[in-house]
Amino acid sequence: MKTSEFLKKAAKAGCYFVSNGKEHDVWYSPITERYFRVSRHQSQELKAGTLNSMMKDAGLK
Repeated sequence: MKTSEFLKKAAKAGCYFVSNGKEHDVWYSPITERYFRVSRHQSQELKAGTLNSMMKDAGLK
């Protein structure tokens, strides 16, 4: 899954952008009440472990 596809799913689930970090954007999930970092490379494929971790933090898994 590409970063842009993940962000669309996260936004649909209620997650929202909080701030820009040095290398990553910071998002917040009201479902899990956790912050998670997302790479700014929108067209880049996410590695399986990274995607799995981000999905859990976003409350999508």
